[in-house]
Amino acid sequence: MYVCALTRVHENIKLINEFTNGSFSMSKKMTIDGNTAASYVAYAFSEVAAIYPITPSSPMAEVADEWSAQGVKNMFGQPLKLAELQSEAGAAGAVHGAL
Repeated sequence: MYVCALTRVHENIKLINEFTNGSFSMSKKMTIDGNTAASYVAYAFSEVAAIYPITPSSPMAEVADEWSAQGVKNMFGQPLKLAELQSEAGAAGAVHGAL
C-alpha cells in the first residue's frame, strides 16, 4: 500500500508540474477523486495555504503539503507557502494576514 501511495504521489507531482508550466494536454486522461482534482487547481492558483487538522478530513491539505514539500511549483513559478495551524480561527487569521 505504501509503495502504491508513493508512486501515486510521484505521478501527481509530474502532472501538477505539467499543468503549471503549460505542457499539460487535455488529451491526457486520468481518474482521480474530486478532492484531488480540486487540489490541482487550488495549488496551481495559490501562493499561500493555511491548513489545520480536522477529523474526518479530506486529502486536499495532505496533497498540498506533499507537493509543497517536494518543491512543486504553482503557476507563478514558486512553491506554495504552507503553514499548518492548530485551529480554524488560526488558519483564517493566517490567510487574512497573507492578503
